[in-house]
Amino acid sequence: MSTDTESYPDLDADERTTLSQFLDQYRGRALSRLEQLTDAQARTRSLPATDLTPGGIVKHLAHMEDHWFIARVGGGNLPEPWASAPLDTQPKWSFESATNDTVEEISALYQAACTRSRQVTAQLPTLDTPAPRPSFGKGPVTLRWVMVHMLEETACHVGHLDLLTDAIESGNL
Repeated sequence: MSTDTESYPDLDADERTTLSQFLDQYRGRALSRLEQLTDAQARTRSLPATDLTPGGIVKHLAHMEDHWFIARVGGGNLPEPWASAPLDTQPKWSFESATNDTVEEISALYQAACTRSRQVTAQLPTLDTPAPRPSFGKGPVTLRWVMVHMLEETACHVGHLDLLTDAIESGNL
């Protein structure tokens, strides 16, 4: 995964390419924010109003990549660590369990999840391809919906990472 956050998505690409490029740009930004930190900093709760940590956010993003691309639109089973995680009883497990992980481990987990997501995306014929499993008790989402949702989710969490890492770097803890 490229962490070059200075390149901008093509201005004249088709919809699928545009969604992929913007999503990859935000994936790279999330990874870049995490990888600038020490393990201790990645576990730091730097803002008093939240329990979020940089490591927890990126581990959560890895979970969401696998949830939406692998388990939903891809129709597969969740890989580890999600397959055996207590997500039914501990819904914040991906955020909270990151305190046991290193930056290197979380980075590798996220990169692997993003690679799997790209593989699923490449295998599906169109953005209108419906997920084989329903979502929200209503019906299947499409690949387009998943890509837009993951762009929204990743961009939102990159904003959180910006705030958390700025607080850590400023030393105002």
